[in-house]
Amino acid sequence: MINVYFISGIGGDRRLFKHVRLPADFQIRYVDWINPKKNETLPEYALRLTEQIDTAQPFILAGVSMGGIIAVEIAKHFPPVATILISSVPVSAQIPRYYAVARFLRISTMLPASFFKGASVLKRYFTREKEEDKKLLRQIIRDGDPWFIKWALDAVLDWRNEDIPHPLWHIHGSRDEIFPMRLTRPSHIIPKASHMLIISHAAEINRIFREILPHY
Repeated sequence: MINVYFISGIGGDRRLFKHVRLPADFQIRYVDWINPKKNETLPEYALRLTEQIDTAQPFILAGVSMGGIIAVEIAKHFPPVATILISSVPVSAQIPRYYAVARFLRISTMLPASFFKGASVLKRYFTREKEEDKKLLRQIIRDGDPWFIKWALDAVLDWRNEDIPHPLWHIHGSRDEIFPMRLTRPSHIIPKASHMLIISHAAEINRIFREILPHY
């Protein structure tokens, strides 16, 4: 039995993975967010999260959005047998350049976290998830810790990395609005899927899991 550790995106939690189904011989585990320390960098934070992972046994990392970035950083210190990114990027060069403007202007310090949460909640009324899943996503966003969200936004904007873990599987939606597909090189593309494909296209993701996980 191989543990597959799932890491959610900014403001999310393990509820994002409610539709995930893994093949036999693979066990779903979760890495939960912890409180960041003052001025802690994303790589430093990622290293502390490894306390939730049994690194003495073979394991797989699977991260959504910021969770994928965290998985990349963890893999530098405790290499998994495979790393799976979902709606994420493996290197900082694949983050859109306009985020650099946000970094320079420190947008996250100019606007309250409630602004980002409110915008995310509003967006869910116009996305393609099932109504039940829209309600779930809105609740997850509302439950997010505002202080953590502001720290996480800055941490991602400050992130610098050129190292790609191997082996790497990368699942991405063709209409991802956070990390545009044209800037990255996913191994698996889900047509017409946006950033929240872990919810909206779970069947396709589970099919990919059935395809790639038996290699391990």
